[in-house]
Amino acid sequence: MKELNQTSATVETLNDLAPLADYSLLDTLNCDPEAKENGVDHDPREVFTGHYVPVKPTPIKDPQYIAHSKTLFRELGFADSLAQSADFVRMFSGDISQVPEPMRKVGWACGYALSIYGTEYYQQCPFGTGNGYGDGRAMSVFEGVINGKRWEMQLKGGGRTPYCRGADGRAVLRSSIREFLAQEHMHALGVPTSRSLSLYTSKTEKVKRPWYREGSHSKDPEVMIDEAVAISTRVAPSFIRVGQLELFGRRARKNEHPKAMEELEMIVLHLIDREYSDVIDKNLTTAEKVLLLAGEFRSRLTSLVANWIRVGYCQGNFNSDNCAAGGFTLDYGPFGFIDMFDPKYQPWTGGGVHFSFLNQPQAAERNFHVFCMALQPLLQSDKNALLQLDEIRNDFAKVMQEKMKKMWAAKLGLSTFDGALFNELIMLMVQTSVDYTIFFRELSQVPEDIEPLKKSFYKDSIYNEGALKSWSGWLEKWKALLNSSNKLEVNDTSPQSREELSKQMRLVNPKYSLREWFLVPAYQQATEGDYSLISELQEVMTNPYDEQSKEIEDKYYSQKPSELFEIAGISHVSCSS
Repeated sequence: MKELNQTSATVETLNDLAPLADYSLLDTLNCDPEAKENGVDHDPREVFTGHYVPVKPTPIKDPQYIAHSKTLFRELGFADSLAQSADFVRMFSGDISQVPEPMRKVGWACGYALSIYGTEYYQQCPFGTGNGYGDGRAMSVFEGVINGKRWEMQLKGGGRTPYCRGADGRAVLRSSIREFLAQEHMHALGVPTSRSLSLYTSKTEKVKRPWYREGSHSKDPEVMIDEAVAISTRVAPSFIRVGQLELFGRRARKNEHPKAMEELEMIVLHLIDREYSDVIDKNLTTAEKVLLLAGEFRSRLTSLVANWIRVGYCQGNFNSDNCAAGGFTLDYGPFGFIDMFDPKYQPWTGGGVHFSFLNQPQAAERNFHVFCMALQPLLQSDKNALLQLDEIRNDFAKVMQEKMKKMWAAKLGLSTFDGALFNELIMLMVQTSVDYTIFFRELSQVPEDIEPLKKSFYKDSIYNEGALKSWSGWLEKWKALLNSSNKLEVNDTSPQSREELSKQMRLVNPKYSLREWFLVPAYQQATEGDYSLISELQEVMTNPYDEQSKEIEDKYYSQKPSELFEIAGISHVSCSS
């Protein structure tokens, strides 16, 4: 694998990008032996072995530029003009047949297993074996070292692969816009995530999708609609998922083929090289590496979920196949940013309480157990190592709790977590129906009284004398804790200390979050060829902690309108195709 010390000048053409290519996954892991070398492999089939299947993307027809991430382009050293150049548009709308060497003219898709909340599933696979799960409409088309970092670029909606299970392999404009904006927003929030590179739609190609009637309250889609197809390109150091390790762990555990154990070790070591080489010495034994990997992933995963809750994000569908083994946010399907605080907030109608907002730590723990189970076969000959792995796994809840306490303390501006104050706060937030983002941002101003906090109160709570009295009492307790916990005097006599605390809290509590009711008008306008709202949201949501213009504040720093509650496609979604 190429050392990560390569630098590059500004990339203005694909010819500038080509020398940076380095396909470590294709060059070091096993190809499916039944794959077609030319990548024309688009019909659903069982994939019994190998780490990847070569597959050619299916280009969308008549591609049209919508957006690119200026932030990521700067990080990569890409010229902004590249996003609308003919060669770049062709490649990232699905046609890689003309890329310059040594870039490759065939992409790749990977298999993974499915576990839902820690329970293994086989029967949802059309073959009843689990050998049909994997990247059904996502395929990677580039891997390389750019400015000293390894990046993989993956098309979402690039057509069918052998894992497609009968669908058409396309993503629609609606969901592509959501994912494109969400990834860059999460990055700006300081939450580890896959990144957005580019977004193209087709001027002519459409597919049918189930959706809701306008203004519907239905939990299930009611009509089939025609939607424009799109391809968004997401970027990450790798796209290895917990479900991927799980697939190879299952095969090794069951000895499903002669190379099962070898392939498990290969994918685990590849993961370490790609995602953990800075903290795991390559000269250690496999068993030592596995144990360090488990500990490092636990640390990343617990931090990730604490960050999700800090910014009001709910993944919606946090199965093992939607959990990146590198410890970042991956797969923005039925996600949502919370409006009115509800511990059981769940944007996906099929997700249930187990994937709801404050249950995400428990869902993460189930995924971590799956992760550790996948590693176990590599340690079977070392009982002491197995015991150490069990200890790492069993301490997940403890580590998660500590990360959560630290996060809540930071949101409240405290140096240490106070359980009594926190429990009272959660109770008041539920009883009063507060806007999660607005409440914590207003609290970050270190208010003298509850008047500014009322901006976050929904319904008639601002007229409830009993509730207001309870809030005033809580605020006084909070301010007293600030004084004792932080050794900061937050009274009027010390404006400097107060401002320093406020600044610190504003860096933890964002002012803007990407709420679904902001996204809906953006993708509705986009269907008419108007991308101006996408550009506006991109600008606002990549500066989520900043004070912005009064016009932007009036538009995006506001409560969800009452008439939009319970509306299908805004308050909840059944799927996001």
